[in-house]
Amino acid sequence: MTHTVVVTGASAGIGRAVAQLYGKRGANVALLARGEAGLRGAARDVEDAGGTALAIPTDVADYDAVAAAADRAEAELGPIDTWINVAFASVFAPFTEIGPAEFKRVTEVCYLGFVYGTMVALARMKPRDHGTVVQVGSALGERSIPLQSAYCGAKHAVNGFTESVRCELLHDGSKVNVTLVQMPAVNTPQFSWVLSRLPRHPQPVPPIYQPQLVAQAVLRAADHPRRKQYWVGESTVATLLAQRFAAPLLDRYLARTGYDSQQTGERVDGDKPYNLWQPLDERPGSDHGARGEFDDSSHAHSPQIWASRHAGLVAGAATALGVAGAGVLAARRPR
Repeated sequence: MTHTVVVTGASAGIGRAVAQLYGKRGANVALLARGEAGLRGAARDVEDAGGTALAIPTDVADYDAVAAAADRAEAELGPIDTWINVAFASVFAPFTEIGPAEFKRVTEVCYLGFVYGTMVALARMKPRDHGTVVQVGSALGERSIPLQSAYCGAKHAVNGFTESVRCELLHDGSKVNVTLVQMPAVNTPQFSWVLSRLPRHPQPVPPIYQPQLVAQAVLRAADHPRRKQYWVGESTVATLLAQRFAAPLLDRYLARTGYDSQQTGERVDGDKPYNLWQPLDERPGSDHGARGEFDDSSHAHSPQIWASRHAGLVAGAATALGVAGAGVLAARRPR
């Protein structure tokens, strides 16, 4: 039976790259986002790769719209096997320069959008005792940085509610799974259309990874959802370990470096259009695709991601090396 997947935030960035990979698997992919040009482009990607696409214009901050999208996906594609929450919004500015409506909007998209997607998915999956929800999180959900208070707060909240849901599913002995994928900085189009009050053009904090690379980790999490979390990229591992063991020092380090590391050297016009309230890919010809504008400085490969995807091979190699090392030591031991 063909696998049915729902991807929110599917019109660009990580969501777009995830949809492309499911297309290569021949899956049925329901694509949820606001921008219709981006959705049309994502649908073409899925179908060109060999899958079946259903583009459903949806604002994930609207519960009724998300529920209606799920109903349509199941009616046209079949029961949902996997639901992947990716939708994104943010404001790049000091906390004191973010308005209450702006903060609310980011929270509605990045937190409540994940809550609504999970609610809608579990309402269909739990009675069938089958299915997986993948939350595409961020290292910033455990280690906040300056200038992104609304986004960081929402990602922390996603971690909290997901942990509660996971415990409840375990208590019930359910075969439905929920897992988190904590992402590094990724080269997505968001930095071209995010609301920013910074004097220079916003950028991901280097090192930056390509969305097609990190999308592989999302599919791995969906395929192996019993694991609570996946950390993606060397920078995520380093950041989360530093947070656990040296958080106060990290506060001071980010206070010194966090402003410059999130801006390029390019001065920007304060009137640049942004997508917080309305999508910027709603018109024909305005599809931004999966990748952003930082191709030249983005990594298409990661030893950490490769090792995570080939854990069995790595473990086997480590065991073989250990056995070989023990043999060498035994050979050298005096008789």
